[in-house]
Amino acid sequence: MKKLIAAALATVVMASSAGIAQAETRVQVGRLSCDVEGGVGLLIGSSKDMSCAFYRKGHQTEYYDGRIDKLGLDIGVTGQTQIEWLVFSGASTKYGPGSLSGTYVGGSAEATIGVGLGGNWLIGGSKRGYALQPFSIQGQTGLNYAVTFTGLTLY
Repeated sequence: MKKLIAAALATVVMASSAGIAQAETRVQVGRLSCDVEGGVGLLIGSSKDMSCAFYRKGHQTEYYDGRIDKLGLDIGVTGQTQIEWLVFSGASTKYGPGSLSGTYVGGSAEATIGVGLGGNWLIGGSKRGYALQPFSIQGQTGLNYAVTFTGLTLY
């Protein structure tokens, strides 16, 4: 959880310098599809494992394992969750295996009664120049409500 708090603080610093980071043109290079394990929100946070597939046009599918950690109001139980991200890179970035590995930080909000939706606003990523879109939509089943600082790690 200490890492998540540090990541949230880093988000504030990164957001304040967003104009500098956006100097390079970003292009969409694919889609990251993630299945997040179900679990229980423990009021002040949760941690769930995930598996992802990176689909890049003209390349073989690349697979990642990961974890999503949440700190904040997170109450309830969720079944397996599906999250879809668009993946961007700098125009001059070279592709290599494991390019999406890294840590992304930001916030999440979700509400579920039977079937529900959520959104994630995360920035960061690998040092290789790839980034997930700043916002994603997720679909899930269960009964929960969450508004949290969020950290996503892909490896």
